[in-house]
Amino acid sequence: MLNKDDTLLNELLSDDNLKIAKQRIKKNKGASGIDGMEVKELDEYLSKHLDEIKEQIRNKKYSPKPVKRVEIPKPDGSVRNLGVPTVVDRFVQQAIAQVLTPIYEPKFSESSYGFRPNRCCEMAILKALEFMNDGYQWVVDIDLEKFFDNVNHDKMISLIMKDVKCGEIVSLINKFLKSGIMIDDEYKESVIGTPQGGNLSPLLSNIMLNQLDKELEARGLRFTRYADDCIILVGSSKAADRVMKNVSIFIESKLGLKVNMTKSKVSKPNDIKYLGFGFFMDKNDGLWKAKPHAKSVEKLKLKLKKLTSRRWSISLDERLEKIKKTIVGWTNYYKIGYWKDVARMVDAHVRFRLRMCIWKQWKKVNTKKKALISLGVPKREAWMLANSRKAYARCASSFLNNVLTNKRLKERGLVFLLDQYDLKHC
Repeated sequence: MLNKDDTLLNELLSDDNLKIAKQRIKKNKGASGIDGMEVKELDEYLSKHLDEIKEQIRNKKYSPKPVKRVEIPKPDGSVRNLGVPTVVDRFVQQAIAQVLTPIYEPKFSESSYGFRPNRCCEMAILKALEFMNDGYQWVVDIDLEKFFDNVNHDKMISLIMKDVKCGEIVSLINKFLKSGIMIDDEYKESVIGTPQGGNLSPLLSNIMLNQLDKELEARGLRFTRYADDCIILVGSSKAADRVMKNVSIFIESKLGLKVNMTKSKVSKPNDIKYLGFGFFMDKNDGLWKAKPHAKSVEKLKLKLKKLTSRRWSISLDERLEKIKKTIVGWTNYYKIGYWKDVARMVDAHVRFRLRMCIWKQWKKVNTKKKALISLGVPKREAWMLANSRKAYARCASSFLNNVLTNKRLKERGLVFLLDQYDLKHC
């Protein structure tokens, strides 16, 4: 008869579990690790080495490779450190996550929404609004300083051993935590932290921060957490100050994590940014509602500005497709928010810049003339306009505005943010 250890290990190494793990790695794609192997090479590699990998895991001899350090710039000028494991290591991590998730899901808090099945940012925002509109209008916004870089390995493994009784799996997770980091071909030992970017990291972060969730629940506090982004909602300024102090002490003394006191604050909902959203009180019904934060809107405008750059040599079809993906993706994320005025403003700016792009792409006088005539401009006027020496911006805001109308741009394939807003709010 199999003991519990053997059952979980066999589940990890089962054909079904490994097949699903491989499919998810291929679907998610992603960059190569330090060995340079691409996701498309995984099938061929596993056809030759899968049995060897399984045997190494059974005998605690599997050795993960160091992760590749990638720095992602943040708006404030700092960087977010990502660790990119090799494709094979991602495959093994995914297989582990699949067997551990059913063990931990029942243990996780209802107020935790990040990296969990059938949960998303939208649910966290809606729950926060529910608390706000129930009268809990003071927000304790606690910022964990570089959470993924500061997780204590020993504490992490101790937590896992409480629920996972399979020594091979615990040993494997420990090896992934301590596999090291390659920074510009230089190896660095990973003494603390769980690299943000691995398939196992989201689950490990929830296991660690579940202790915080349980502490907040024990104190009877209302909160929502998405990964390391957590806000606590209370009824008064005095209570908020007290919670900020006590919870910060718990996080640093019990979890061994750092609270960034320069970014953590107590405030009203309209003064915070949470998961890209801001909040406002609707004067018509007196209820708190969500909208994209001003910084989120600026990020969208910057991305669209790059996509409509005249200096970027790209076909109009490709440009329109990239604009579409950006707008639809942004809309899907912020669909529960209110941003109709933002949509009008962004649409107008995109159309203006796109008209400049088209005018530049026509380039030659004869090409401009023929294009204008095909759009209904009389020949004589088309010739005069084609020879115009006005700047791109002047042309786009004057006669091109009447020729390349909003309707024509839409028919050509330009997706309007306002139309997407109306679809989501109809």
